[in-house]
Amino acid sequence: MNFDFAPYADGKSLCTSFLQQAIDAVPTGGTLVIPAGTYLTGSLFLKSNMTLELSKDAVILGVVDDAAYPPLPSRVAGIELTYWPAGLINAQHCENLTICGEGTIDGQGEYWWYKFWGPPEDNHQGGMLREYPSNLRWAVDYDCFRPQAILIGNCRTVTLRDFHCERSGFWNIHLYYSTDILVDHVTIARNLGPSTDGIDIDSCNRVLVRGCHISCHDDGIVIKSGRDADGLRVNRICENIEICDCHLTAPSEGITLGSDMSGGIRSVYIHDCTFDGASFGFRIKSARTRGGTIQNVRVENLKMTNVREPFSFQLNWFPEFSYCKIPDDYTGEIPEHWRILSQYVPPEIGLPTLRDVCIENVTSYVNASCRHAVPLAFSIDTDAKRPIENLLFRDIEITSRTFGSIASVKGLRFENVKISV
Repeated sequence: MNFDFAPYADGKSLCTSFLQQAIDAVPTGGTLVIPAGTYLTGSLFLKSNMTLELSKDAVILGVVDDAAYPPLPSRVAGIELTYWPAGLINAQHCENLTICGEGTIDGQGEYWWYKFWGPPEDNHQGGMLREYPSNLRWAVDYDCFRPQAILIGNCRTVTLRDFHCERSGFWNIHLYYSTDILVDHVTIARNLGPSTDGIDIDSCNRVLVRGCHISCHDDGIVIKSGRDADGLRVNRICENIEICDCHLTAPSEGITLGSDMSGGIRSVYIHDCTFDGASFGFRIKSARTRGGTIQNVRVENLKMTNVREPFSFQLNWFPEFSYCKIPDDYTGEIPEHWRILSQYVPPEIGLPTLRDVCIENVTSYVNASCRHAVPLAFSIDTDAKRPIENLLFRDIEITSRTFGSIASVKGLRFENVKISV
């Protein structure tokens, strides 16, 4: 079936139905090529055994309309929900799928950014953040429904290659419950809004992220496996993850494990990446209600310039967000996801475990152009009842303004480590 894209390429004519018909018509093993032009659309749903190719100067432009992103069951920030907006580009229960080309996926995210924290003149303290009291700070991220740019769930053998992704309303690329995924030379940029993570790898197995350039306003690349009671219930590990040859720039928050780690994270290899002006380099974050184990992590050959914290391991991270409790005097409606988030996790299973981490051949320097007020070399701490075990730093050279701190580590080794402050 032939499709005439020309009438829909002006960026003004809503063409969700047209594009979906074109996708549905692709034969098994076939390719849908989106020609140059700008195509205004809501959620699109791909299928197995197809390729979506974005030609150079082709733009998939997300329409600014909540109703254009229908609700569907999903995994969102560590918990399973029955109701969350579909992404702009979606693949659910698919296999042998490719999204490629030199074109762009543009979420027009400002609408959702301002919904969360208000317009720029509110200095990130408006929107729903202002409407909610401080003791419900944890609820805002889950009550502010925002679509991802690309949502890949329960899929196998997926390739994402070469395209640009920008201005996502929420996370740019979310991979969950999926196996054998390649993200190759994708560029993620122009993401200045809240929670515009670059690539989220969530309870997946065998994922390679290679050669990506990322600028976003949260974690650049992050590995996750569920949050608190719900994550412990699902208990799906994220393992066999490789991240290499990637470049992360400001305002990205580096390459992160957690904070969602309840299902465990295992066998991670991060190497040959560069960081320029990012808030963090290699980061691990969690909380005392997560549980789970992070183990067998190897990090090597990283180069950082003007990074605020090259190594940050905080296992009591962001308490206002991490610890969910419905206030005793709250009299309003209690959504189901609040109940999920606030389920009690006993202390004996809530403390996370971090062990067997090897970090070597890393350089980190700050200079006069560093945008961060107080850069520091180390920020490492956890609960003394569950210290980090077997942490090795080898062939490390850091120039910063302060040393920072290291606490609650059992089996810390420094080999050829040079710190200048």
